[in-house]
Amino acid sequence: MTTSEVTNESRAAAIGSAVNALWDTQSLANPYAAYERVRALSDGGVLEAQFPDWKALFLTGHAACSAVLRSPHALSGNGIQNLDGEGSEGVRLLQSMMLFHNGQSHQRLRSLVSAAFTPRVVEEQRELVRSLLDTLLDDMAARGGGDMVADLSNPLPARVIMGMLGLKGDDEARFVGWTQSVADLLGGMNQSPELMGRIDADAREMRAFFQDLADELRAKPQPGLLSAMSAAQDGGERLSGDELLSNAVLLLAAGHETTSNLIPGGLLELSRQPDAWAALVENPRHPNVADELLRVVSPVQFDGRTLSADVSVGDMTLPGGNLAQLILGAANRDPGVFADPDRIDWERANSNRHLALAAGPHYCLGASLARLEISETFAAIATRFPNLRVTDPNPPFKPNPVLRGVQRLDVAVD
Repeated sequence: MTTSEVTNESRAAAIGSAVNALWDTQSLANPYAAYERVRALSDGGVLEAQFPDWKALFLTGHAACSAVLRSPHALSGNGIQNLDGEGSEGVRLLQSMMLFHNGQSHQRLRSLVSAAFTPRVVEEQRELVRSLLDTLLDDMAARGGGDMVADLSNPLPARVIMGMLGLKGDDEARFVGWTQSVADLLGGMNQSPELMGRIDADAREMRAFFQDLADELRAKPQPGLLSAMSAAQDGGERLSGDELLSNAVLLLAAGHETTSNLIPGGLLELSRQPDAWAALVENPRHPNVADELLRVVSPVQFDGRTLSADVSVGDMTLPGGNLAQLILGAANRDPGVFADPDRIDWERANSNRHLALAAGPHYCLGASLARLEISETFAAIATRFPNLRVTDPNPPFKPNPVLRGVQRLDVAVD
């Protein structure tokens, strides 16, 4: 074997090891070391990984991820439209989500949903968020602490998005369970037959619930996004039954999961950076809080696109026909864009360049709602509990590398 062959073989082994480590659940508490292994093997933030049965591009660079997210040649969905939706309720649920559509089909779905999800509707939630925070933090103060996940980050965004959709609070536990199934499905990892059976069962329940509700709302409109979505029309078209169901579920899951994971994730990071916590306590309404926490925590760690044609990144060309795996958690800590990237810095001038909410045509429809909830939550916590302490510095994480989140975060408050 020649020196060149040995070198190539060694590099292939290093790439295989680095790529496999990305989804190692043992790395969930700190996936960034695995991301840096991939970055170190990359050229311009792009690593081509070739395996016997498949190949893909792994993107750690901010410029590469940003270019792909914004390109019309980068298709979302990874072929999900070609799967047998009749064989799986979970797949059928995903197929009508605007998240997995592209081009005109995506534009149509997004325009119909966004017609109901207006800036005014979002801003109207501010007082609701503040009221919910008062209640939840009062309960926590009375107990001297608690679990930030069960006691705050699960109920808060769930109640906000449920209220916006026009869903009754009596069904909160069921809705939260459904969003977890959708998160597991979107996470796409380790989907055992038992897990897929639960997801399909939940999808059937969702379909029955939302179909009955949609019929009722079209007959008797009520306040809320669901009623507005069911009535929205564009050129005489409106959402079909499957489209209304799937995109209502998408709003419910996305409106809950991102913020629910970011709140405990942000508090855990702040517990490890006392200077940043002290600065937040001093100025709890700093305008940069939401974007800097979104950058550092990155509740959506991975995204994927299929390149239907070449995509340019500066002087580099990403060849069409490839699957591009976007490691957003790495892009948001790209040292070439964000100086001292692991540090929370409220004065960072370019925090809003993060890609935590994607970019381009699939930019998060609920971005303004996420920022509102994050800003109000951390302002309330820092004001109410300046001496808050995380009592378990190494909490368990959910077994989902894509939608990464703390499973439990115990805190003590004075």
